[in-house]
Amino acid sequence: MATFLYKLGRLAFRRRRYVALIWVALLALAGFGAASASTATSSSFSIPGTEAQRAFDLLEQRFPDSSADGATARVVFKAPDGQKMTDPANKAEVNKIAGELKSGSDQIASVADPYTAGAVSKDGSTAYVSVSYKVNSMELTDATRDALQDAGHTAQKSGMTVEIGGDALQTMPETGATEIIGVAIAAVVLVITFGSLIAAGLPLLTALIGVGIGVSTITALANVLDLGSTTSTLAMMIGLAVGIDYALFIVSRYRAELADGREREEAAGRAVGTAGSAVVFAGLTVVIALVGLAVVNIPMLSKMGFAAAGTVAIAVLIALTLVPAMMGFAGKRIMGRKARRAAEAENRPEAKPNMGTRWARFVLRRPVWVLLVGVIGLGAIAVPAASLEMGLPDDGSQPTSTTQRRAYDLLSDGFGPGFNGPLMVVVDTAHSSDGKTAAKQVSDEISGIPGVVAVTPAQFNKAGDTAMITVVPKDRPSSTETENVVHAIRDTGKDIKSGTGAEVLVTGSTAMNIDFSQKMNDALLPYLALVVGLAFLLLMLVFRSVLVPLKAALGFLLSVVAALGAVVAVFQWGWLGSLFGVEQTGPIMSMMPIFMVGVVFGLAMDYEVFLVTRMREAYVHGEKPGQAIVTGFRHGARVVTAAAVIMMAVFAGFIGSSEQMIKMIGFSLAIAVFFDAFVVRMAIVPAVLALLGKRAWWLPRWLDRLLPNVDVEGEGLREQLGEKPDAEGEREPALV
Repeated sequence: MATFLYKLGRLAFRRRRYVALIWVALLALAGFGAASASTATSSSFSIPGTEAQRAFDLLEQRFPDSSADGATARVVFKAPDGQKMTDPANKAEVNKIAGELKSGSDQIASVADPYTAGAVSKDGSTAYVSVSYKVNSMELTDATRDALQDAGHTAQKSGMTVEIGGDALQTMPETGATEIIGVAIAAVVLVITFGSLIAAGLPLLTALIGVGIGVSTITALANVLDLGSTTSTLAMMIGLAVGIDYALFIVSRYRAELADGREREEAAGRAVGTAGSAVVFAGLTVVIALVGLAVVNIPMLSKMGFAAAGTVAIAVLIALTLVPAMMGFAGKRIMGRKARRAAEAENRPEAKPNMGTRWARFVLRRPVWVLLVGVIGLGAIAVPAASLEMGLPDDGSQPTSTTQRRAYDLLSDGFGPGFNGPLMVVVDTAHSSDGKTAAKQVSDEISGIPGVVAVTPAQFNKAGDTAMITVVPKDRPSSTETENVVHAIRDTGKDIKSGTGAEVLVTGSTAMNIDFSQKMNDALLPYLALVVGLAFLLLMLVFRSVLVPLKAALGFLLSVVAALGAVVAVFQWGWLGSLFGVEQTGPIMSMMPIFMVGVVFGLAMDYEVFLVTRMREAYVHGEKPGQAIVTGFRHGARVVTAAAVIMMAVFAGFIGSSEQMIKMIGFSLAIAVFFDAFVVRMAIVPAVLALLGKRAWWLPRWLDRLLPNVDVEGEGLREQLGEKPDAEGEREPALV
């Protein structure tokens, strides 16, 4: 592989104008596709194989006019102090607004009169108008949304409080200025690392080109492939981080080769041939982790994984081709005089040890203590993970500045928290001898379940073979009490089916969230086994060792559990919540653990590959195990540290998002990278390798013969170039 990549790097450097032209053309083509594509109108959410999804599909089939997948809204009114919503003036105003809503858009399916639908609180202070639409929230026109937002302006003038809840006002999430700050921090880190604006700007430029191609392609295909609004955001988050990192490693190696006195084209070839091999395998681990999300069998999650994996693949290709081409354009300016003198001084045996060297020697002197402090520290942070509660955020997790959150609070105060997440019970009476009696029995049984405050009469379809019953729980949608109510209804339904033949199914957004959480829980261990297993084989191929990949996987698990503990402490318990903009604590988003496992595993293996490959290279070339660790840190610690800080800055930039899901993902990935890079890879890994000694690189002979030699260390490349083995001590081991 090293030989092939060496040739590719030299070719890209030599034909840099053609390479740059191809990538710019791809960017323009993707940009044109994104600009000319129709706006994504759908972002469907389905959970195959769950009861909530079966009920939803049955509703669409038996109630075709009900727009089961349509957007909904609730216009909530609160009367001024001393008045009631049943007062004639207030009642007339509400009826007028309901009429305006009906005529305000042809996308509206129905508008419920609160005074006939029982949507007035017992004390008369609060009422709400339910609005159903024929299309989902992403298909609503701006005119329809404007009509909804304008509906309460007249009422507000009369003194009433009017807020709007539901998903009808759902729009693309805003990420805010902190995302730009994250990129700015990355730029500063690159300048400090390289001491050159040209060298610092190159990884940023190539990463932005890669992300531009990836995100533009996703935007262009969003409508065709039914991609959600967060897909491009997550692809941008991951693509930007790995794109900068991969270019950083190639440029760093290139500068080191220049410092050794090699010609620019030769230096580019060697940089791509050696550091590029690590980039390929690091990228493969990320792609495996993201594509592996498909095993969960949640279409939305699978698409997110594939889209992000595609962006990572583009980042790898750019690192191997566009980066050496851009290095050709940069010329010798990529390395200023000060940087060249510093690199040359660092390569001299009598040079003053750098920070990486001093840290590695410290770990070698105290491996047991470093290992204990690292493991116990992460273990303590991981403790809150034992209290992990999962669900999907509702309007109650929105900032208090939004009308959705204020509507949520008004409904909770006036009717009870459960009115924000009513359950939809579907009774299939097609195989029942007396459907109406069966439906009444269902209503009566549900009314007696603890935690249920209201049950509406059954509403049958035209064919009379399916009934809908709305159930209002006592507690808020994301509470464990509401989850217990859903399970109780389903248990009751099993008894009713055995007695009457009628099938009882529970759906609605709350039930969907519960089923989604359960499906994610069930898929976590199989997914973990698949991803870690494949990556273990890949790392065994790279390092030609059994214990090193095993140590890498165990260290990753430790950092992920610690990151989960931090997420629980902040978003579920509220510790330091105000610092991160968490206004409402609640359950952790259902997809968070499995998504974090996928993304962080790939990123963690980046540092493992870049740092330990350098140690492996030194060991293979004749150094003792302890000295190989020091060599790896001397040449790799600074670059890996810069890469980790950049990734943390990019991910942390998304904490400023108005979308709770994006905020939580940004925080979790940033903190997980911190734990994995600085605690696991920089402390625990060298401590374990120091304790293992030569045994760390042990591989059974039969397995050594079986595994193909991918030549990550570049040994085959050196033989082809006619160089003597470094074991003779005639030259410094090559840098990574």
